[in-house]
Amino acid sequence: MRYVGVFIAFMILFSGCSKQPKVKGKYYDIKECKKEMALAEDIDEGERIDMIVVYKSKRKMELYRDGEVVDTLPVSLGKNATKGDKIRQGDYRTPEGQYWIRRKLCSQKYYRSLCISYPNANDIQQARARGVKPGGDITIHAQPTWNADGNGDKHTLSRNWTEGCVAVTNKAMEKLWYAVREGVPIVIKK
Repeated sequence: MRYVGVFIAFMILFSGCSKQPKVKGKYYDIKECKKEMALAEDIDEGERIDMIVVYKSKRKMELYRDGEVVDTLPVSLGKNATKGDKIRQGDYRTPEGQYWIRRKLCSQKYYRSLCISYPNANDIQQARARGVKPGGDITIHAQPTWNADGNGDKHTLSRNWTEGCVAVTNKAMEKLWYAVREGVPIVIKK
């Protein structure tokens, strides 16, 4: 029984399910984020992005408006992103393919996230053929709570550390949050 308690404490500590972090400023304020979304104040048409392209080999994201690149952002990817396309749940790879932003998510763990429509029909078919689950919950997300102030950006952007997601800085996520609507296409390339 003692081991069960230790296991539960360990999982809570490392799952991000602990209480709301005490961070100065606007980062990780779930109530404010949800209020903003409810009032439709989470979009700035003047900064609109209508397509996102991620280049895994270059660890960069290009943001497009009307067919033109308007910004390029550095990214971190899944721990095993360099090993190729996502094959199955838990492989720590970032998927490759054509997707879309399916929703916005206020996150206590990663500030804010843009949920990607992975897995698509092709991903599901390939996983079934292999006899595995494709996984899911792939997002473009910001930084963990320990890096809310951005002082660790150089460290987090110097390596791939996610479970398969695309990570950007909190400042970059602010730009994306207000510029990207649900339904925006995202292409993830090698």
